[in-house]
Amino acid sequence: MTRTAEETRALTTSAVGTVALLIGLNLLNYIDRYILPGAQPLIQREFHATDHAMGALTTALFVTYMIVAPLTGWLGDRFPRKPLIIGGAVLWSLATLATAWVQSYWTLYFRHALVGVGEATFGIFAPAVLADFYPERDRNRVLSMFYVAIPVGAALGYVAGGQLGSLWGWRAPFFLCAFPGLVVAALYGWLGREPERGASDHLMPTMDRATVAGILRNPAFLTATFGLAMLTFAMGGISAWVPTFLHRVAGMSVARAGTVVGAITVVDGIAGTLLGGWLAQIWLRTNDRALYLVSFWSVALTLPCGIVVFFGPEKWVVPSLFAAEFFLFLNTGPLNAAIVNSVAAPVRATAVSINLFCIHFFGDTFSPQIIGAVSDHSSLRLGLGVTLISLVVSCVILWSGARFAPALEAERI
Repeated sequence: MTRTAEETRALTTSAVGTVALLIGLNLLNYIDRYILPGAQPLIQREFHATDHAMGALTTALFVTYMIVAPLTGWLGDRFPRKPLIIGGAVLWSLATLATAWVQSYWTLYFRHALVGVGEATFGIFAPAVLADFYPERDRNRVLSMFYVAIPVGAALGYVAGGQLGSLWGWRAPFFLCAFPGLVVAALYGWLGREPERGASDHLMPTMDRATVAGILRNPAFLTATFGLAMLTFAMGGISAWVPTFLHRVAGMSVARAGTVVGAITVVDGIAGTLLGGWLAQIWLRTNDRALYLVSFWSVALTLPCGIVVFFGPEKWVVPSLFAAEFFLFLNTGPLNAAIVNSVAAPVRATAVSINLFCIHFFGDTFSPQIIGAVSDHSSLRLGLGVTLISLVVSCVILWSGARFAPALEAERI
């Protein structure tokens, strides 16, 4: 597909503004998600909940997410995505606001499940919209910038949950963080643009890339998806429990644990995500497998650091956590770009919904609850140690999947 210079400039201008607003929504999405682990000890104390019960809150969010995802994926391939993104952002913001009036564990459980409905729209549609603005070779770069919002949002969520929760009670950060989501959703409705589906695709829309039946047999898509699923098992479990781990094992206060995790996450997240995206972009010039290989090395380098965090001496916990998170974030842009590139525009939202269903079903839907259950019967060290097994499996899948990476020079007919 060729464009005139004027069409290219217009598309670029629309893309920049829309990307900025989508990054803002992604940032707020992750702030909301990580307030809970930042304030977790305070919530647990008020409701006298076990570790297993606290882990079940995250399970509730992702079960709802998985139930809704297939429908939203179907909608995203057939209807304009802009109003669907706005509706999802408004829904999760209102659910966050409602947390200020939660008075029981089960009400909080229901609230957290409802947030999953909102997230199952934005998380599916945003990557598909971005893919329609940028060609295959540039998607790693733009998705790396888009996903920088994950560590920054997580860090702000940890800090807000720990600091504001300690000062004003754990409900306060939920209340304060709800309003920006409504504001950015309104701005996206005003300024955001809906690109033409497939406008930037160059790869051929073959049967394994352009049909639902095909992507279920597409090895590039499946290995990236299940490699990410095993990685997500570890990331979801660790992110839910690491502030509590520092509180119990390193003797930090709730406020300090949230601040330490937040600081590590934001520094590592920005540096690791951008460096990983840059390395993959350079490597892609000579190797079409680069998106998978950078992701493999990201997970492989995380493993020894994780062993030291969970089972090493106390004085090495924080430095090793810093190193582990840095390596873990290297894969963020490349692996998500590999997933988007593995499918064509007609089924991209459906493919992303299948990907999200798999990574949450096999990943972080149950890992916080599993870690909590192991912790209740032994220790939190052993509970978190379960995540190391999933990292090994992720390495094997990603290394195996590299040979299925599509040749990016192929042009669409």
